[in-house]
Amino acid sequence: MKRKERSAGSPGARVRIGIHTSIAGRLEQAADRAGELGCDAFQIFSSSPRNWDRTPLNPVEAEAFRARRHALGLDPLVIHDNYLINLASPQPVLRSRSIQAFRAEMERALALQADYLVIHPGSGVGLPRRKAIENVAAGLRQATRGFRRNGLEILLENTSGQGSALGADLQELAALLRMLPEMNLGICLDTAHLFAAGYDIRSPGGLEETLATVHTTLGLERVKVIHTNDSRVPCGARADRHEHIGRGRIGLQAFRRLLHHPTLAGKTFILETPIERKGDDRRNLNTVRRLARCRGRT
Repeated sequence: MKRKERSAGSPGARVRIGIHTSIAGRLEQAADRAGELGCDAFQIFSSSPRNWDRTPLNPVEAEAFRARRHALGLDPLVIHDNYLINLASPQPVLRSRSIQAFRAEMERALALQADYLVIHPGSGVGLPRRKAIENVAAGLRQATRGFRRNGLEILLENTSGQGSALGADLQELAALLRMLPEMNLGICLDTAHLFAAGYDIRSPGGLEETLATVHTTLGLERVKVIHTNDSRVPCGARADRHEHIGRGRIGLQAFRRLLHHPTLAGKTFILETPIERKGDDRRNLNTVRRLARCRGRT
């Protein structure tokens, strides 16, 4: 997959800003939705995120999607994997299905010429944390065996730590990076997950401390995408509850600092905020774009 140089992103911004869009209807309509919202980039599911569908994409639909996406200048394209995939699981049948499903995710991502494929580490219910992490590493190796990714990058996403989910502690993501050096994995940071896991990005000092931790444990150069979500729960609550930008516990000023932080220049910020009434997606995007343009108080 041939890479093209990325433009600077939204006017007045130092970052690229996009949102997760629906694939309902024709696949290419997901790109149209992102274009209509004025996005620089976007994220989609490549199929239903709540069933085990491993059906290959229709080549004609895939080609129409690729053409539409590139015509609209949407770059990068991020695909989020199926919510059912759990490579950490101690259950052999679920792990096997998860490995097969992730392989299918890569095949669809490649067909769509996606730049990034995001995966949650999973949940090793009843397993020691180390064994669960080893399961994830083994599952990724098996899923990618013999697969030519042609530039497709796999990104590990941090979690809120709800239940027995792996990846709330960034050291667990670091362990996966060490176990899989040959895969050159990247990172997707979710702001709501960070906050719920106990990383207090709300204050200036807390943001600096968190980014320093990210750099020393994972490497900021590995962070390719930032899921940009406010949180309905307080810091350390370990629950995954996204909120509209500025209406949650993280707040507008924290997002302004994040968008203008020099170590995050050029990163891609993708919103996964709720859509509870018509226009919520546009309102959240406009809020983030305004914050990205303005260094002062908003």
